[in-house]
Amino acid sequence: MNYRPSMNRGDMPAAIRCENVSVRRGKVQAVDDLTVSVPRGSVTGLLGPSGCGKTTLMRAIVGTQKNVSGRIDVLDRPAGIPSLRRDVGYVTQAASVYGDLTVEQNVRYFAQIYGAENGIAEAIDAVDLGSHVDHLAGDLSGGQLNRVSIACALVTRPQLLILDEPTVGLDPVLRADLWQRFKRLTDAGVTLLVSSHVMDEAEHCDELILMRAGGLVAQLPPSELRARTGETNLERAFLALIEGATA
Repeated sequence: MNYRPSMNRGDMPAAIRCENVSVRRGKVQAVDDLTVSVPRGSVTGLLGPSGCGKTTLMRAIVGTQKNVSGRIDVLDRPAGIPSLRRDVGYVTQAASVYGDLTVEQNVRYFAQIYGAENGIAEAIDAVDLGSHVDHLAGDLSGGQLNRVSIACALVTRPQLLILDEPTVGLDPVLRADLWQRFKRLTDAGVTLLVSSHVMDEAEHCDELILMRAGGLVAQLPPSELRARTGETNLERAFLALIEGATA
């Protein structure tokens, strides 16, 4: 049984609403009858083990996933419609940048597509790459490449930023720094949906969507997850929630 907290999240302003969303990929039910919402101005963590359907759900939200049933509204509009392209930033797991272009050239390329060239410097500064604007992307570290991808998504000043495991492979210091930057974005009014399979990253989120095997385990804040399970460690709390649902 899926757990939903007692408070009525339907009354909260939502950047994303998914109702009975299912996605079948070949013989696999990648997402199974999922109903969740993402509050505006929050960092919402989409967490669960690898292969649980996080990326598929994100692709459905941005409108690039096939075979989606159910309803998805993004910023009060149907997911994937052309008018959302400037308002929604999407950063995939693999860095979506050109290695033979500099940091600034990469960001400028995406800015020109959306007519947002006045946001280039702001986007680069937001990910602390101002001192690397003339460096070729191919010469950057993995963590810096992730930041270039985020800057390319930020250049349109999106209302919603969707990040698919942006901290994977980063050392703890870089991960902590990136989460601090995510928090500053929400302070500026941006809504973030961030996926991860590392449960300790749940500490940085205002709200959690916990998935397993394509289904919803729970949607709740970290404090409520601890209170429900009696566990202080969020990974143990997640496992306790799964065990309780199975029982």
